[in-house]
Amino acid sequence: MAKNPDPQAYQETFQRIREVRAEALEHVRRAQELHAVRRDLLRTLVDDGFSQADIARELGVTRQAIQKMLT
Repeated sequence: MAKNPDPQAYQETFQRIREVRAEALEHVRRAQELHAVRRDLLRTLVDDGFSQADIARELGVTRQAIQKMLT
């Protein structure tokens, strides 16, 4: 690699890095939104009388996983 590369020669690469970073940030934001929706849905089930164990069995996960999702 050259000791002093010309940044202008790599503008497309820098631009692609910026685009990928923006996409990654959008995915993080969307994952946070979906986590909140999942938590709200789980709370609704618990409020309606389902136990964490009932929910876990239905979803095929452990009760501890449900407990973590609710926190």
